[in-house]
Amino acid sequence: MRDAWKLFEDMPERNEVSWTTMIGGLVDSGNNDEAFRLFLCMWEECNDGSPRTFVTMIKAAAGLGLIQVGRQIHSCALKMEVGDDNFVSCALIDMYSKCDSIEDAHCVFDQMSKKTTVAWNSIIAGYALHGYSEEALKLFYEMHNSGAKLDHFTISTVIRICTRLASFEHAKQAHAALIRHGFGTDLVANSALVDFYSKWGRMEHARHVFDMMHQKNIISWNALIAGYGNHGQGEEALEMFEQMLRERMTPNHVTFLAVLSACSYSGLSERGWEIFHSMSKDYKINPRPMHYACMIELLGREGLLDEALALIRTAPFQPTPNMWAALLTACRMQENFELGKLAAEKLYGMEPEKMCNYVVLLNIYNTTGRLKEAAGVLQTLKRKGLRMLHACTWIEVKRQQNVFLSGDKSHPQTEEIYQKVDSLMAKISRHGYTVEDDEALLPDVDEEEQRVLKYHSEKLAIAYGLINTPNWMPLQIMQGHRVCRDCHTAIKLIAMVTGREIVVRDASRFHHFRNGSCSCGDYW
Repeated sequence: MRDAWKLFEDMPERNEVSWTTMIGGLVDSGNNDEAFRLFLCMWEECNDGSPRTFVTMIKAAAGLGLIQVGRQIHSCALKMEVGDDNFVSCALIDMYSKCDSIEDAHCVFDQMSKKTTVAWNSIIAGYALHGYSEEALKLFYEMHNSGAKLDHFTISTVIRICTRLASFEHAKQAHAALIRHGFGTDLVANSALVDFYSKWGRMEHARHVFDMMHQKNIISWNALIAGYGNHGQGEEALEMFEQMLRERMTPNHVTFLAVLSACSYSGLSERGWEIFHSMSKDYKINPRPMHYACMIELLGREGLLDEALALIRTAPFQPTPNMWAALLTACRMQENFELGKLAAEKLYGMEPEKMCNYVVLLNIYNTTGRLKEAAGVLQTLKRKGLRMLHACTWIEVKRQQNVFLSGDKSHPQTEEIYQKVDSLMAKISRHGYTVEDDEALLPDVDEEEQRVLKYHSEKLAIAYGLINTPNWMPLQIMQGHRVCRDCHTAIKLIAMVTGREIVVRDASRFHHFRNGSCSCGDYW
């Protein structure tokens, strides 16, 4: 840029092309403030601008995250009669999306006379960026029906949306479209596929896509390693990590997080500590709080709670919620309620608006008989206007999401679902199952609440899945809360008596239930 700037300053005469080229160089190098300064100089000198100039300045506004500046550039483009240029419109959609105004982005999109592939991609990516995954998927099908050409970016975005929605059927269609449209070897799209299949328990599919890739990057390696680790296949994760090193791919902090998580999930303590120490020693990467959280969990699995607490207190930074949460999990599993109370209170203080921290602290107080403190937590909830809602679980069947609350009776198949739950409970009771709820119980539990405890949302979703899918198909359910001890035990036995594989994604981790056991090793 220094050489470019010198040449630019030495020019005896400048035109719109030279101005725009110089401004574009500044934007591409991340110097958006200087780009705007130069743009104002250009505007004073020639009071003109091509579509390319406005595209560059809209990109600069997006880089700065300043929507008011972006709107002024938009207004300027309209006055210069280039506002309806396709490139300008696509840049505006991107800018408004990145500046948190998806409504303005959609307004620009709607006003385009000809919607190009880039325009469709920009608006779909904008909705996906802000978490409107269902709307983004709907726009993708509108794009498909409009006859617009799909490209590798379109399909990559859809795969990432499917990852967020846990929509296996939509992802399979996107995978087929990737191959059908000739992008079967695209690095970005295939990395997204590896990530999707890895996140949602289809490790055979993930490995197949990974092995077929002609070129691999750090993202694809990390996705596969993390997938093996998240699903309790720690040895396979370590094997892929070693292969990655043999192929001279340099690991980053995400790689180490994936490997250490795999070690903590699978209880591979010795190997985990070797890798943790190698981060700074061999790769000059300083461990971050999430890496420390993995090591705290490793210590907790072995019952070394004092050592875990010491690791938190000697960390080279302030302890984070993830670190205290790892200790709390260890205390819950090892039934050390005094230390667990300390961890819960730390979380309670750091994240006062997070409902799960109140629930955990309430459970700790109830378990240790501290009813006065438990009542205090309930009073705090009431004072803040927060209330505990029934647990929610959802399952996708035939591309439709079905949502269940604990004790829910709103589903059209409610009678059949409840009969199935009762039948399953009767079957697994013959294998030693008895109800063991570890939820926080409030005083004066009435008959309705007793029914809710019996028919937890996980059981309803699994019953629905068993009724509405062929007996060879694995079930996959998601929920925003940690699976309770009773449901965890019940699902292990349901998987055994039905011969089904059941994957549960809860607020803690993935659980792969197969033949009466879970991939978490009963530690979550």
